[in-house]
Amino acid sequence: MELELNDLSPNPTMLRSDVLRHLTFTLGKDPDHASLYDWRMALSFAIRDRIVAPWFASTRRTWAQDQKRVYYLSMEFLIGRILEDATVNLGLKDMAEEIMAQFGQDFRAIVEDEPDAALGNGGLGRLAACFMESMATLGCPAYGYGIRYEHGLFRQRFEAGRQVETPEDWLKQTHPWEFARPEAAYTIPFKGHVEHHEGRDVWVPGETVIASAHDTPVVGWQGKWANTLRLWGAQPTTQFDLERFNRGDYAAAAEPEALARTLSRVLYPDDTTYQGKELRLKQEFFLTSAALQDILRRFLVSHTDLRDLPKYVAIQMNDTHPAIAGPELIRLLVDEHGMDFDTALETARGCLGYTNHTLLPEALERWATFTFGNVLPRHMQIVERIDSWHRQTYPSRPHYVGIVKHNEVRMGELAFIMAHKVNGVSALHSDLVKQNLFPELHRLHPDRIINQTNGVTPRRWLKMCNRPLAGLITETIGEGWEDDLDRLTGLEKPIRTKSFRDDFDAAKRQNKVALSNWIGQTQGILVSPDALFDVQIKRIHEYKRQLLNILETIAHWDQIRQNPRANWVPRVKIFGGKAAPGYAVAKEIIRLINDVATVVNNDPLTGDLLKIVYPENYNVSMAERLVPAADLSEQISTAGKEASGTGNMKFMMNGAPTIGTLDGANVEILQEVGEENFFLFGMTTQEAIARREDPDHARKAIEASQPLQDVLQMIAEGRFSPDQPDRYHELVRRVWDHDYFLVASDFDAFHAAQGRVDAVFADREAWVRMAAMNTARSGFFSSDRTIRSYMSDIWSVSSAL
Repeated sequence: MELELNDLSPNPTMLRSDVLRHLTFTLGKDPDHASLYDWRMALSFAIRDRIVAPWFASTRRTWAQDQKRVYYLSMEFLIGRILEDATVNLGLKDMAEEIMAQFGQDFRAIVEDEPDAALGNGGLGRLAACFMESMATLGCPAYGYGIRYEHGLFRQRFEAGRQVETPEDWLKQTHPWEFARPEAAYTIPFKGHVEHHEGRDVWVPGETVIASAHDTPVVGWQGKWANTLRLWGAQPTTQFDLERFNRGDYAAAAEPEALARTLSRVLYPDDTTYQGKELRLKQEFFLTSAALQDILRRFLVSHTDLRDLPKYVAIQMNDTHPAIAGPELIRLLVDEHGMDFDTALETARGCLGYTNHTLLPEALERWATFTFGNVLPRHMQIVERIDSWHRQTYPSRPHYVGIVKHNEVRMGELAFIMAHKVNGVSALHSDLVKQNLFPELHRLHPDRIINQTNGVTPRRWLKMCNRPLAGLITETIGEGWEDDLDRLTGLEKPIRTKSFRDDFDAAKRQNKVALSNWIGQTQGILVSPDALFDVQIKRIHEYKRQLLNILETIAHWDQIRQNPRANWVPRVKIFGGKAAPGYAVAKEIIRLINDVATVVNNDPLTGDLLKIVYPENYNVSMAERLVPAADLSEQISTAGKEASGTGNMKFMMNGAPTIGTLDGANVEILQEVGEENFFLFGMTTQEAIARREDPDHARKAIEASQPLQDVLQMIAEGRFSPDQPDRYHELVRRVWDHDYFLVASDFDAFHAAQGRVDAVFADREAWVRMAAMNTARSGFFSSDRTIRSYMSDIWSVSSAL
């Protein structure tokens, strides 16, 4: 029996009534005594009601047409706030604003009361969220599978400039967008041993937990389709030991629950200890096993022959975290469903795709065989058998290539061998995956690696977060660009007119005024919206080179001090990002940035000519403030190290030219926008490789650069840490002696490029034209384009719309 949902159409009277109904009957409050939280929850439930109709309809259509589904496995889904995004995609934002105003409530305040879901860290998780929204927009039947982290990565705060990690608390309030699915629960085994019975290997687990599902509907543009993000929470197999409790051993009585919940408490627990490594591996298996058991259950509802699985199931492994999917799917097919090993291996490979996101060796996970075999003894057997099968099938495979080597299980090689397609995430990255990361496997499987350049959803990253610019675009080229971003090329002709450029500049300034006000209110720093807003927001890592940025900032500050009356372009340097808790060097860079900011921001000689802003706890919602207001996009990673980047695409879409290297998707941004609209600097990938061959490359670069020498000397003598002059001696020594990421070698080129930025920014007509051309030529970087390509080239899935 189908529920009638047509009365949830865009009707302001009905929406108003539903907000009041939820306020009264769901939250138990009356309007006179309702808090901001109550109003937010009431509106969220009313909007969620309107997502349920397309969600149910999409699910019914997929079942009725027996369509192939995509299953996207990711350790991260950095979805951000949902309320405003949902109202935009449903076309209800203006209506919601008006209705809440009738209740005397500010819609903006309500939106900002929603906590960011702490389900990710950086680009990997944000990409997964963009992909989920684009799959819904395109009518691609899909499930996203992740973990429902209670505390996420961590909440960042600064104490005396140092990063301090505290738990995220986003679930301390009810999460209104999810539906608990206690009926969708699966037993996840760990440890124990393997016994051999009647010709079969039988895993006897030593531990088990329950994976319990929580579903969040993900609605696409205009509400035509909705998919499901299914997150797993860990629960104990035995809830409570009453006998121990009655004996007075209260802590031990609750131990099963505490240990189980550990699996879904924190994203990326510190793995510098054995316990941390074991927990990470358990988390990855927990996610993957729960997802695969769910996939097989759904398939068997309407099919009987598991050999047909690849016809109806496409499983995408987002990086190596879910790489255990190959062995686990084989285990389920063989041990639970009686399929022979060779058929199971072929079936699994027909379903699995692998997206590689990194060229850094440390990010390609490797597990000690002791750890892997201890936590997953049955899978250790299966992995060795997969490795043996591959070696026998491809006898020309070099002896040093394989999954199990040097007492390690190599998850990158496992994912490659078990996937029918492997993709990089930018053209340069995909070439480097072939040439540098998996060269021998590529020679054995020359058609397996393909490119799928990343993208971002323009609904969130332009329509929602940049209302002034989105309005100007619609006024200029009409409606419909939101799901056909190539139409932005229609802006190129209007850009030639002064009236359009003035309107474009006014939209940017409106965003900059809003950001300036926010910085003043939250950071206590007064900045001018007429200054150049120079923004670098991303995970703090040596290869992303926040260190290069702050060193150049010091050089710029020193130049201003030497000649403060010169015609300087006022600049606001904005940083954002977190360092992994165990990454000491990255945390030192954070402290240096904050120490430099303290000195520069209080320097009366430079005054408003240079300010440094580093807000705490960078997240999606902060990015939605910073990206629309940015003038300059810092994409300065060492060439050959960034897989793609997606922040670069968001900045481009919002009219911020890039200063960057030939790395990741910067290469394609440069191709799209043209050299005249991009500030290029630095070595190429091949030049970087060649430079590292000289053991004295850093010292030679420093000795050839007086500005860099001066900067390093200032840091070393304690100019920015007068209370502890030797604080950064080790960091300075690393630049001199261990500069693997070539900060010194690219410093002068970066410094010169920043000079070119100042020169163009001083010419407002030239700058606005450049900024507007970045927006006009950003259509290629819509995640809709990326997902269409995945659908055709990897998943073989058709749109249901």
